[in-house]
Amino acid sequence: MHFERTFLRERITTINDRYIHNNIDVIKALKRLAPDVIVTDGFNPTHLYAFAYALIKKVAHVAMTDGTLDSEKTLSAAHRMVRRVVYARTRAFISASHGGKKMYESYGVPDSHCFQACLCVENADYSPLHEQAPRPFDLIFCGRIETVKNPFFALDVALLVAKKLGRKVSMLFVGSGSLENEVRMAAAKHPDLLEATFNGFALQHELPSLYRSARLFIFPTRWDPWGVVANEACAAGLPVLVSPYAGVCGELVVDGQNGFISELDAHLWAERASLLLSDADLYNTFSQRSRVLVNNFTFDAASAGIVNACRFAVAT
Repeated sequence: MHFERTFLRERITTINDRYIHNNIDVIKALKRLAPDVIVTDGFNPTHLYAFAYALIKKVAHVAMTDGTLDSEKTLSAAHRMVRRVVYARTRAFISASHGGKKMYESYGVPDSHCFQACLCVENADYSPLHEQAPRPFDLIFCGRIETVKNPFFALDVALLVAKKLGRKVSMLFVGSGSLENEVRMAAAKHPDLLEATFNGFALQHELPSLYRSARLFIFPTRWDPWGVVANEACAAGLPVLVSPYAGVCGELVVDGQNGFISELDAHLWAERASLLLSDADLYNTFSQRSRVLVNNFTFDAASAGIVNACRFAVAT
């Protein structure tokens, strides 16, 4: 990184599986850096210390979030009050998605003050090396093997797909979590219908080849402000089946174009997965569309959104 940077000392408290950062050293770092703009991407004490510094020093403050109107609908009154205080004194706002923009609008933020910095991956790293390269897995599930990611639902879908297609289905699970052993045991009960492979946790550089080994991405999350795994899948040319509880819906994954957005009904998912796996023309259309749509989600686009927000904040 060819720029001045500071890494704060680690001071973290874990509450209900959430990491709460509380590092007063951020004030010292800001005094040394003397920035023209301060961007905060959360409401931990560390973020609020930086926000308070911006107020005192009359430095432009920019708020940034990957949250959405849906993902924040269960916030407490106290959390909402803190956001109102911060947003009322913020000059520009950055969201990762249209859902984030709607969330800002719910606090009375004008459209002219909102900018977008998408979540993304290095798309080129995931591009298929050879168009006709074999993909041994019908389905891939990639994510933490925890309740919120719905791995058992993905397993149910795979079993129903096997019955609809009249053959054994191959499925790759990528990730680890507290439910991994239970999912393994459940999959092992159906050797006639399912050949399940468990890769375990994958490093970043391992992911492209894993996605390229499968034909269809299953993303049955129960809650996800965005879902970068969908970026990875689309960049690898996979159609995506996703629940409506992920932020990618309607932006990166468009129903009927590069995937299907469906409520968590395993039979419906199996019907749509079977359709894509059995109709080569439809599959290829969805696959190509995934690659086209994901090209709008790049680091250049994301950085431009942040730069534009900061310039607006300074000029306001």
